Amino acid sequence: MDIDRDSAAVKGLTRLAAEVRRDLARLNHPPARWTLPVDGPDGRPALDVLVVGAGMCGQTAAFALLREGVSNLRVIDQAPRGAEGPWGTFARMETLRSPKHLTGPDLGIPSLTFRAWWEAQAGEEGWAALYKIPRLDWLRYLLFVRDTVGIPVENDTRLLQLWPADGLIGARIEGPAGPETLYARKVVLAGGRDGSGGRRMPPFATGGAGRLFHSSDPIDFSRFRGGRVAVLGASASAIDNAATALEAGAAEVTLFVRRSHFPQVNKSKWAAFPGFLRGYAALDDERRWAFTRYMMGEGTPPPHESVLRCTRHPNFAVRFGEGWTGIHEAPDGLVVETRKGRYPVEAAVVAVGFDIDLTRRPELDRFRDAVLTWGERVSAAEAEAHPEAARFPYLGDGMQMLERAPGTLPELGLLHVFNWGVSLSHGALAGDIPGLGIGATRLAQALVRDLFVSQADDHFPRMMAHEDAELEPTPFFVAREAR
Repeated sequence: MDIDRDSAAVKGLTRLAAEVRRDLARLNHPPARWTLPVDGPDGRPALDVLVVGAGMCGQTAAFALLREGVSNLRVIDQAPRGAEGPWGTFARMETLRSPKHLTGPDLGIPSLTFRAWWEAQAGEEGWAALYKIPRLDWLRYLLFVRDTVGIPVENDTRLLQLWPADGLIGARIEGPAGPETLYARKVVLAGGRDGSGGRRMPPFATGGAGRLFHSSDPIDFSRFRGGRVAVLGASASAIDNAATALEAGAAEVTLFVRRSHFPQVNKSKWAAFPGFLRGYAALDDERRWAFTRYMMGEGTPPPHESVLRCTRHPNFAVRFGEGWTGIHEAPDGLVVETRKGRYPVEAAVVAVGFDIDLTRRPELDRFRDAVLTWGERVSAAEAEAHPEAARFPYLGDGMQMLERAPGTLPELGLLHVFNWGVSLSHGALAGDIPGLGIGATRLAQALVRDLFVSQADDHFPRMMAHEDAELEPTPFFVAREAR
């Protein structure tokens, strides 16, 4: 079902925004700032928190911090407004995989849920008729949340470098006004699926400019109308790219899958219940490794809706058990090689996801050699057998990075991960909608705890100096100097 975005829908959202603000006011939001000023090495005030990334995870983390009175923060994103995260860029599905009733960005405020947003425009009948959440409507909803609660996002602003700065984190950023250096007591890394690594590409997948793509690239599939397109992968992204190529008029789209069949069961769907989401991080290393390694090994099937989106086209084919072994440029396109043959195509899309590898994050150059990883918490044999899982950072209870050798780089603990890199340590709390609210709340509570504890000695004299004479209007009042 599509929303008719007429004046009635616009008025509905205006009324909903007012309702949200009333609800927030009833919850005493925003609380007063309680953190104490800290100066950076340059003599200028330091931030309490710098949030890097303003997609779904970053904005929800920032909202959770604002709910706790941490307002001395900045939220930056390298993308323009509306292009944060995948929803309006490289995500090519028609609807979200998640059921429509799931919550997360609302942080428990009913008027901020997607359902409230949808009903404000389409009514309760419209909600009942909705099957799953349309992708671009999810993007519009996230922007509504951001604007309504007042998350201060600075778009077109990228992080260049981080470094330890005598108990703070130094950051070099660049935005529309040019480069800037700032200091923060905490930094939240909320850069999405590639925030702890980068795009996964086969080593042979080089060259092919304008014809060879990663699924996260901007791709104008209309360029290949009437042509042949090859897609590598068995993921939802692979299927969605294949469907987009078919719908753009490709004459032939072939999906190449290394496995003998698609994964059949989404095991992570089982894990989307409160006990697992809240309790996973309290498990010992052996059990956390076992849970996540099993889910990673099983794989995730593409949604059946996406598969049917492809199979309705007679010019769609799947080659199971046939991963690519090479790809080469040809005079009129590319040639994909497998162990079973060579396939001339006009375009090829690698849709095998993102890798966890902190060495691929240049902004972390000054820290990454000190980061404790899961490979150092499991046996050498396990780490060798599962190299990607072994590269996940091993995080503390507040999603903070931990030192490989305690005491060598204490500022490392000021960096908090709120991207896919949290998954082995905390579960899927930073990337999948079911765990988002739990993850953002856990992160904010840890940051608030640390921000207070680090200033506790400064808060103590302020407590001693606090005067709010409760009994002054009564006969039993005693002036301070007489006590």
